[in-house]
Amino acid sequence: MVARSASFPVGEVKQSVRPWLNAMVAAIDDRLRRRQGVFEYTDNPDCVFRIALVAANRDYTLADGVKVRVGDRLISLHLWNEQFPAFPENGLTTLGWARRVGRGFEISLRQLARFLATRRDLDDVVAVCGTMAFGIAPRDAGDAGFAGCFGFERVATPVPRTLTQRLHRLGENILLTMLVLARNAAALRADTLRRDRMVVILSRRKLLERYGSARRRTA
Repeated sequence: MVARSASFPVGEVKQSVRPWLNAMVAAIDDRLRRRQGVFEYTDNPDCVFRIALVAANRDYTLADGVKVRVGDRLISLHLWNEQFPAFPENGLTTLGWARRVGRGFEISLRQLARFLATRRDLDDVVAVCGTMAFGIAPRDAGDAGFAGCFGFERVATPVPRTLTQRLHRLGENILLTMLVLARNAAALRADTLRRDRMVVILSRRKLLERYGSARRRTA
């Protein structure tokens, strides 16, 4: 549905024992972000997302009745790698780490709702989407539940079938592996090169209802 979106988790920049790898990955990541038009929408230090504007290439009807048509503009979420909470040194997630991630998601979506509310040129954006790359298929149910905690719903994604599609997926996974190794080696897993994708989406209407200023005043 969208070009290279958020792949979770990656991790914040840490002192690297491989400065050459860190520099190479940073250069590749910067080039990809410029090519895809990824930009920061807030200077909040707790925000974990950057965004890009993309066009939907499929029709969807979301759970709240919002219809997404081919060509509709969407906000595509990309991890702000430098600000995403790093894995603990032993590579095992903790409740404290999970709370930091959850808080980062909440703050990021509130900032996004505020950003959209002040940008009249983005009034035609109908939804927010992201591509999650948590791991291989057996963990998909848990991954979808995590996204659902923030109002996102999973949408069907085509499985790569052609050689070109499979090579593209492998290339993405190699880059993801390099990102993890350079910035947060503790998060590296044996299945990094075999990560599947899960596209999640949240309607603009639900975003503003759940994370907008009126919602915060009510809370």
